[in-house]
Amino acid sequence: QVQLVESGGGMVQAGGSLRLSCAASGSILRTSIMGWFRQAPGTAREFVATIDWSGRSTYYADAVKGRFTISKDFVTNVMSLQMNTLKPEDTATYFCTSVKGRPGEVRASASEYDYWGQGTQVTVSS
Repeated sequence: QVQLVESGGGMVQAGGSLRLSCAASGSILRTSIMGWFRQAPGTAREFVATIDWSGRSTYYADAVKGRFTISKDFVTNVMSLQMNTLKPEDTATYFCTSVKGRPGEVRASASEYDYWGQGTQVTVSS
């Protein structure tokens, strides 16, 4: 059974940084497209970033491009999201997600993913 467990959320001032981690069970990192989505209260789940199974192809939402970096560590079996220059509008619950995929393939739609973590809260104060 696929298990995804997020960590690293917290409270930070605008302009600060946080690093989110997603610990994945088994060989998920090596065989799956993975992504980060976020959801603020009263809003729909929003795409943030995605990475292919090899870790070499990535794609970002315009709102985070240049500030966030998604990566995979195949030694620790952890996917990460480095978030820099955080803004109050980045405040949300962040979810890790995965789906089986082909080399080089990335996905930006929540409906295309099969497995989700429980989420970790990020709060950015102004």
